[in-house]
Parts: sequence; structure tokens; C-alpha cells
Amino acid sequence: MTVSESTHAELIRVAHALADAARPVTLAHFRSIGLEADNKRDQGFDPVTVADRGAEKAMRDVLAQLRPDDAILGEEFGSQPGTTGLTWVLDPIDGTRGYISGTPTWGVLISVADASGPLFGVIDQPYIGERFVGGFGVAEMHGPLGRKPLRCRQPRSLAQATILTTFPEVGTALEGRCFHAVANQAKLTRYGMDCYGYALVAAGQVDLVIEAGLNAYDIQAPIAVVHAAGGVVTDWEGGSVHEGGRAIAAANPEIHAEALAILGQVLNG
Repeated sequence: MTVSESTHAELIRVAHALADAARPVTLAHFRSIGLEADNKRDQGFDPVTVADRGAEKAMRDVLAQLRPDDAILGEEFGSQPGTTGLTWVLDPIDGTRGYISGTPTWGVLISVADASGPLFGVIDQPYIGERFVGGFGVAEMHGPLGRKPLRCRQPRSLAQATILTTFPEVGTALEGRCFHAVANQAKLTRYGMDCYGYALVAAGQVDLVIEAGLNAYDIQAPIAVVHAAGGVVTDWEGGSVHEGGRAIAAANPEIHAEALAILGQVLNG
């Protein structure tokens, strides 16, 4: 669908309003003593807290006032239909494991999408006070150091690159082998970044993020922000990843192609 320029401004304003609404809810519970987390899985550990649910509710309340006819897809409360062709995709705390551990690499993810994928995205880190936004011709971050443009790193070889992922095992055993085949050729590998890793790609700090097992609400905002900063985000075969799955975010097409070739070699045996 075609979104008018006047609507661009409105959607950007609403996206910031959503992030503003989620911030105080997440901060009210962050690093609090005795914060409890429920487990959403029968096997393994997938935590959810009162902050996750409260932040998503706060954002849905804003949308009910400002964009009541748009659809919503949220991690905690699922889908709500709409009539405009636009969907707000919400992850109230991406990185709840980090959140309950007190690390400041979790974030609030917000995007607005049409059928083709995300149009505008926000990665907000309330504790640090950083907000990374991208789409509709905007690519910038706001934080303690002021307002700065987002721009991904220029091409350099994988041997000089920094690569991030959240979990050392990445996903399945095969997916782990794929990631480590790329990481073994990189200069530096770091773990545990959650959505903040994608913000660092957009800010020109790192070269690659490679992850697996993602949902749409995990990746849509990062796609918009990284694309706006000049980067590339696809699945591990070079296709669309806005519905989730295996994702690679790269600072530029050159290092994307280099990493993609290695992933493909391992995936295809």
C-alpha cells in the first residue's frame, strides 16, 4: 500500500508516543528487588514479567486513542485486527532474560508495517535513554550524547568484522554450526545483546548480527532501523525475514554476501 507523506509524519509521531508510554512502565520494575518472572514454556525458559505485560498494555492504550483502526501484533497479547492495511508490531521488552538479570541491553521494539513488511521502526532502550529510529527517510538516534544520524559501517572483510548474537548456541545444533562457521572467521564475537545488537549495526559500531528462531515482533523494528541506516537484513538464504525465522543483519551488501555464502555452505552440507 502507498502511505502519504502526511501520514508518514503521523506514524512517526505515534511510534514515539508508544515508546514514551512504554518507558516508565519498564523502568518502574527494572532492577527492582524481588521481580518475578513467569515461564511461558513447558521446556526451557522464556520469561515474562509484569513489566512486559504492562508496557504492551500501555502501548495498546495509546493506539486505541491515536490509531484505533490499525491492526496490532504484540508478543504478550497477540493479534488485533484492523481496517487500514497497517499493523503495529510490538515487543514490549525484547530481551526479558537480560531485563531480569539487570543488564541494559533489552529494549522496546515498535514498528508499523504493511503487507510488504515494516515501514518505520523504533528500538528504544529506556534505562540508557537511547532511541534508534528508522524509516520514511529518517535514520537517527537520540540519547545521552544528543541526536545523531544513523549510518552503518563501510565495507571491510569478515576477518576485520565484529559479529553479535544473543545465545552462544544460537538455535538448533545446525544453526549453531552455521553461526560459528561465520564467527570463526570474524575478528570479534560478542553475545547477549538482544535487540541492542541491531541498534549497534545501525549506529556503525558492529558489522553483523546473526540469529535464529525469531518471531515477527523480534525483527520487524530492527529491519526498519538497519535498512534506514544503509544496512541489509534478510533470512539466511537472502530472502525476506519480516515474518521471523533465521535473520542476518549486515552493515553493507559486501559483508552480507560474504557471511551469507558461509551460512549457505553449512546449511546445504
